[in-house]
Amino acid sequence: MLMDEPGQATKHWLRAQSALGRRAALPSIAATLIGIVCAITQAWCIAIILAWALRADGTAPSLAPFIGFALLGLARAGLNFLAERAALDAGAAGRRRLRGEALTRMLHAGPAIFRTQHSGALTAAVIDRIEALDGLFARWIPAAAVALIGPLIVLLAVAAVDWGAALVLAVLGMLVPLGMALAGLGAAAASGRQFLALTRLQARFLDRVRGIATIVLANRAGDEAAALARSADELRRRTMRVLRVAFLSSAVLDCAIAAAVIILAIREWGIISGIDAGRLDIALFTLLLVPEFFAPLRAFSAAYQDRMHAAGAAGALAQLPKLPEPATALAQPIRTVPAHGVTIAFEQVGFTWDAARGPALSGVNFRVPAGETMVLLGPSGAGKSTILEILLGFIRPETGRVTINGAPIESIVPEALSRMTGWIGQKPILFSGTLEENLRFAKPDATDAEIAKALRNASADGFVAALPQGLATPIGEGGYGLSGGQAQRIAIARAFLKNAPLLLMDEPTAHLDPATEAEVLESLRRLAVGRTVILASHAAAAHSFGGRRLELRDGQAQPARGVA
Repeated sequence: MLMDEPGQATKHWLRAQSALGRRAALPSIAATLIGIVCAITQAWCIAIILAWALRADGTAPSLAPFIGFALLGLARAGLNFLAERAALDAGAAGRRRLRGEALTRMLHAGPAIFRTQHSGALTAAVIDRIEALDGLFARWIPAAAVALIGPLIVLLAVAAVDWGAALVLAVLGMLVPLGMALAGLGAAAASGRQFLALTRLQARFLDRVRGIATIVLANRAGDEAAALARSADELRRRTMRVLRVAFLSSAVLDCAIAAAVIILAIREWGIISGIDAGRLDIALFTLLLVPEFFAPLRAFSAAYQDRMHAAGAAGALAQLPKLPEPATALAQPIRTVPAHGVTIAFEQVGFTWDAARGPALSGVNFRVPAGETMVLLGPSGAGKSTILEILLGFIRPETGRVTINGAPIESIVPEALSRMTGWIGQKPILFSGTLEENLRFAKPDATDAEIAKALRNASADGFVAALPQGLATPIGEGGYGLSGGQAQRIAIARAFLKNAPLLLMDEPTAHLDPATEAEVLESLRRLAVGRTVILASHAAAAHSFGGRRLELRDGQAQPARGVA
């Protein structure tokens, strides 16, 4: 039978995260264990006080048990505070580390990640699923350690005064993890189904919000609202199943505590009733330690649901793209390259997105000298965007090599590659905010003079000046509020502001009318001066760029020739 690879990957991932979280949990574990020792001593003080009260033999009580009880109570309160605070810090540290790792892996994967995962699912992974792992670091890891050591400490204290009572507690204590494990199997499956329902609801909601205009125009608002309601109801039902299963482990623990109290009370009845009054304090001490014995197991029971919840949440995180292997095995170490005069060379480069569809690139060879332009031609799917994604550093060639100024692209520091590269795509990425904030995204420390110059070079100064608030004009998500040509000019101005020596463009005039296309191309020609440019375009007007032409078809490259 084949191994469940996703399930095994999730288990390995959780095991690795638990190992990383134990060090952060040590302060919480230590404070809790010291608190247990204080609780045992406090129980002995209470037993002495109660034994004196029940005997009522007229002897004067010692003040030591009273003082000890009060001081130990204060100590336990302080230790509980320290343990909770340390657990919260451990949970925050674990979530902070996981979010950093997840975002790093997603950024390294680049746009290619959307070929296999929905943006709604990725959002749920980084926000909801990581948030659900808080219990793993803040409660499960400390509780698992305390559940192993805490009851043993209590058992040793009970065994020191009554071996029979210690045996009763040990037997009943061993039944608790067994019952919890049986309940936990159902909880893990139910939690996984709950997160699947949550992910589907988020993805569907995000899709419908993005396509709200299409929904309204098609008169499908009512149908989509009903579909969202069904998805929400499914999530509600699956959440209730998780809670229903979770209550089973709590019931097992409560039954064990009740059985321990009843058995020990019957066993010690003769002592408590006065038949053997000399051992009254020992009998009371034994009964008082029953809650302390099961307290770590109760915390473990509650945290066990966090563990099962984490198992359901971990699947999406374990399946995120892995970071690329470090380039230590390369013949040349990680480096930077000269910031000016960028030369690009592809040597027998091959890459495959999907083996069933064949290679996207196969044996591609070309060279773009510094300061020159290469126009990539070919139908959709010919491999133009794949070439650009390799140069952007989002993917690596599977065969052959790509060099920048003679250095393999894999050996270049990612930050250096980003600094030297300017990018203009089919649809400019503009964020919700002001125009100035979107421009400064390319160069946060840009001066007002540099921004004004970039706008002039991009022929965007005219329409920006005509806006009521100028650069302070707010725009919506994705550039909502600007026309396609205006948004592209802002993207070009951003590229002017960055002033990178390598310029990559993917269909920069797509979806523009002929007049706007001509204006944008004129701005792009100014931007291309003195830079190494690789332009992928179907537009005939784009061929007016000087330089070379490379025709691609089915991932195969034709010899480059001059552009008329």
